[in-house]
Amino acid sequence: MLTLFAIGVAIGALTGVPIGPVNVAVIDAAYRHTRRRAYAVGLGGALADFVYSTLGLVGVGPYVQAYPVVPRVLYAVSGVVLIVYGAITVRTRPVATQAIDGAAPPPRDDVWSGLRVGLALILLNPATLVTWIVIVGSSKYLASAGTAGGLAASVGIFLGSFAWFALVAYLTHHGRRVMGDKAVWIPRAVGMLLVLYGAYSLVRGASYLWS
Repeated sequence: MLTLFAIGVAIGALTGVPIGPVNVAVIDAAYRHTRRRAYAVGLGGALADFVYSTLGLVGVGPYVQAYPVVPRVLYAVSGVVLIVYGAITVRTRPVATQAIDGAAPPPRDDVWSGLRVGLALILLNPATLVTWIVIVGSSKYLASAGTAGGLAASVGIFLGSFAWFALVAYLTHHGRRVMGDKAVWIPRAVGMLLVLYGAYSLVRGASYLWS
């Protein structure tokens, strides 16, 4: 079981490395808001990874493959969410440096709003759905591990995923403190990336209607 847990940690960390919506949102939160909001975004993403990986390990993959419309709908919904969130990111000014450094109290809803963003960006991401439910769920080694072994792997995936997002949040926050107001262009660039990613998802989702 310890081996399965370690495998889960490695998988969770490695799947977080490619630049995706949650990585971008963590960077945005660390630059434009506070470090604890960035951690909250990462925690939400890790929780969503845990949910999808658990569903994959219990054998939900074949049902998703039987209804290909599900990923298409998620692409469309995800595209709209990312475009709106990216547009807000581009237009919103970063919080004061004092708040980022902890000298001023952060907003009350800082953690909960970040958690919701992380959850939504993963749960609405079809690529994540396919990765965890289809690819991980098709692993014969993990499938034969039983309930306890599968749960250990899912917990490991959660911890590995959160560890990666937390590292991104920490490094981004440190960079924000070093660069100061010179980094104002970074959240704007991040917002544009989210808009572009959302447009791509929207086109992928709309292509289902044309096919």
